[in-house]
Amino acid sequence: MCGIVGYIGDREAFPILIKGLQRLEYRGYDSAGVALISDASELQIYKKKGKVSELMAATTSQNRSGRIGIGHTRWATHGEPNDINSHPHSSQNKNLVIIHNGIIENYAALKSGLSKRGHTFISDTDTEVLIHLIEDIKEHEGLKLGHAVQAALRQVVGAYAIVVMDKEDPETLVAAKKGSPMVIGIGSTGDFFIASDASPIVEYTKNVVYLEDEQVAVLRKGKALKIRNLKDKEITPYVQKLTIELEAIEKGGYDHFMLKEIYEQPRSIKDSMRGRLIADEAKVQLGGIVDYEAHFKQAKRIIIIGCGTSWHAGLVGEYLFEELARIPVEVEYASEFRYRNPILFSDDIVIAVSQSGETADTLAAIELAKQKGAKIIGICNVVGSSIARASHAGSYTHAGPEIGVASTKAFTAQVTVLTLMALHIARLKAGISDSRYRQMLYEMETIPAKVEAVLKTSPSIKDIASTYKDVKNALYLGRGITFPVALEGALKLKEISYIHAEGYPAAEMKHGPIALIDEDMPVVVIATKGANYEKVLSNIQEVKARKGKIIAVVTEGDTEVKSMADHCIEIPETDEYLSPLLSVIPLQLLSYEIAVMRGCNVDQPRNLAKSVTVE
Repeated sequence: MCGIVGYIGDREAFPILIKGLQRLEYRGYDSAGVALISDASELQIYKKKGKVSELMAATTSQNRSGRIGIGHTRWATHGEPNDINSHPHSSQNKNLVIIHNGIIENYAALKSGLSKRGHTFISDTDTEVLIHLIEDIKEHEGLKLGHAVQAALRQVVGAYAIVVMDKEDPETLVAAKKGSPMVIGIGSTGDFFIASDASPIVEYTKNVVYLEDEQVAVLRKGKALKIRNLKDKEITPYVQKLTIELEAIEKGGYDHFMLKEIYEQPRSIKDSMRGRLIADEAKVQLGGIVDYEAHFKQAKRIIIIGCGTSWHAGLVGEYLFEELARIPVEVEYASEFRYRNPILFSDDIVIAVSQSGETADTLAAIELAKQKGAKIIGICNVVGSSIARASHAGSYTHAGPEIGVASTKAFTAQVTVLTLMALHIARLKAGISDSRYRQMLYEMETIPAKVEAVLKTSPSIKDIASTYKDVKNALYLGRGITFPVALEGALKLKEISYIHAEGYPAAEMKHGPIALIDEDMPVVVIATKGANYEKVLSNIQEVKARKGKIIAVVTEGDTEVKSMADHCIEIPETDEYLSPLLSVIPLQLLSYEIAVMRGCNVDQPRNLAKSVTVE
């Protein structure tokens, strides 16, 4: 992790690299660096702990010329964040330079062998070991750079996306990947762009090639792109057209990407339903899973895997599939699922949920499930991503690029797709009445407009935020299908404001968390109308009896909760099983406003990365 950019062509490389790194800042990072082969054929490496802006300031008076270069933003794994451990890293002879996302798991053994052959290391990183290995092979076996990279990677255990540059061959970049994303943009004038995702490329070209695992690409200015795998088999590049627009990855007048993405949810939910929900004909059509409908009908169990916010969306999916389609569901952290030798059957369906489609833990869990014969259905936001390619079938969420590290519109888009999927399978299994099915379809059509209505409550939410911005802890409570929403609300507060918060099923509060409640403890309760409404009222009374402060999300027109709560945020009435799409919006806004008031970096919270491509 975390961000890679590269360029070779006739333009000045430095501005392209810096702009690319700025586009990748949303992924989270702690240092930044660039390497250039100058017009005088000198290798220039500039790197610094801190933000890209600090790197720019530090290089103002330096030689930044050159038409070939690589850049990187690092999220520390091996070695603390500092200037020395920042990328790029150079080889022993200082001719080769590398940037790398991922983890080389056997770096210690490789380092030991290289040390015995006279190599000395400056940093604490696994990446420096890799570039020394490439140099060692290149020098001792007399190989060209591309073949040296291939040979070195055959010795590597782990995940990587790398770009390598050679001072003695300023017309070539070599890129390779395994388990970490990499896309190559093909310019119209014989130049090439490399990046971790499409955001740094879209400004220059729409023609891209997504590298597959264990593929090595050799990019020579003005020449055709050459790709070979680690077995030295030549691969014909598959050129795709980017569908994202530059405007989608810019703030558009909002103070933060997170706020922009919160306000984009009426559109992103609608886009996730477009062409799939046809209420007038009372049907859902999901072309991405049509070939696996029989598997869903016969499935005795669905397992949903994900991490973070995607795991919370999966928990909502559990309620939806069990209530509507009457299929047992288990929801697993992908990071735990792959390590505990899970029991899987050939008729199991595994639904993998990921915003980026590149989450390393989820990818590893998919591979394990495939080995055991399960069918994999992917739900992700990024077209052409690794999870999309690894799945047997699936559906894109169509939320559009999400730049803020804390997911907002990704969650509601994932829940939207899971809802459509559950309704579709329920209809196929004849497990839902015709009237309930039609009612839910018509109600789903109204959700974007109702989200718009919730967003209009922002001023009152800002007032609530000002009251609680300095608290140390918070509890979030929900029951039934709103319990995952409580978890998601607590996660948002933790992620961006650094306030400790926990989500619980409301009934579990008395089994421990109630000990924390006093007059300084805000308790956020999702108290919308539903089957558990009366029980939630009792839980609110339990908090009030201990002088806790209640912030309640309630159904419009509610009077009972209002008489008990310190603060109420109203949302429009909807079907109980669609309520997460509305009740999560105030929690996103509350977290955002508190974080802004606390002076936190909303879009790039400390220690977090957007696309977690290491285990």
